[in-house]
Amino acid sequence: MGQVVRQVSNQTLETMKNTYQAELKQTPPHALFAAQINGTTITAYKSGKVLFQGKNAEQESARWDGDVVIKDKKPTVQKIHAYTPDERLFSQSIIGSDEAGTGDYFGPITVAAAYVSSDKIELLRELGVRDSKNLSDQSIEKIAQNILLCDIPYSSMVLDNPKYNKLQARGWTQGKMKTMMHDAVIDSLLGKISPTKPEGILIDQFSEPGVYINHLRKENKQLPESTYFITKAESHSIAVATASILARSRFVQEIDRLSKQVGFTLPKGASAKVDQAASSLIRKKGEAYLHNVAKVHFANTKKAATYLK
Repeated sequence: MGQVVRQVSNQTLETMKNTYQAELKQTPPHALFAAQINGTTITAYKSGKVLFQGKNAEQESARWDGDVVIKDKKPTVQKIHAYTPDERLFSQSIIGSDEAGTGDYFGPITVAAAYVSSDKIELLRELGVRDSKNLSDQSIEKIAQNILLCDIPYSSMVLDNPKYNKLQARGWTQGKMKTMMHDAVIDSLLGKISPTKPEGILIDQFSEPGVYINHLRKENKQLPESTYFITKAESHSIAVATASILARSRFVQEIDRLSKQVGFTLPKGASAKVDQAASSLIRKKGEAYLHNVAKVHFANTKKAATYLK
């Protein structure tokens, strides 16, 4: 299916709406209007971007003045391994999966998977969906709320600190924990959208695919068909960026909850500020309490002890 996004003027937007008056259909949230003609769906947004999608997308788009800002491309992603996706996957209806909290001493790991159909990609761009690492937590919360209003199917999971620390003590690496969490949310989401089948599943790569598959095999699990891995996937795929924002939003909510529990704001990350916060908690509640709110195998636990001398 072809896809073209054209940037047009407000005057052209008005002319388009009048021209497509007889073909107008239900307008998606945050869009100006939508129409369907000659096998092509046209969705216009306030920013002046117009998405043409369908077998005659290029021909229909060419009727209008304006710059083409996005157009289907030939695959240019360099093959790194057998599970590297074709670039065309990024504009298709897929499940994206990502995680948050893995580098933070305080708080859990959160993982989310989102199913984004191709006709929702431009809408999510309009809402500001992009790599969550380039967004403030305040922006992430707002965008996450808008994502939920758009009825994007998703599934999320939280691995709280007590369970994280137990698994780590049993010899589970963080990579294995993330693998099993990704597998769980993807499996849950596949059940939610059934009988619809995604054109692919894209996971933000945190380990070699063979390592990921081996973790699954040891737990009697298999990699779902049409699953792909790529590093920095959230910068390539709106589906992964959506999952990234949902995972980060859930992590921020959990940090806020734990902060209320301990009586002060727990800092994110793993800096010296985190060491000081951990030492304060040890003074107030004892070192054993860290198991409830922190990933205790991080070096921050030992560093916190230096502030107690």
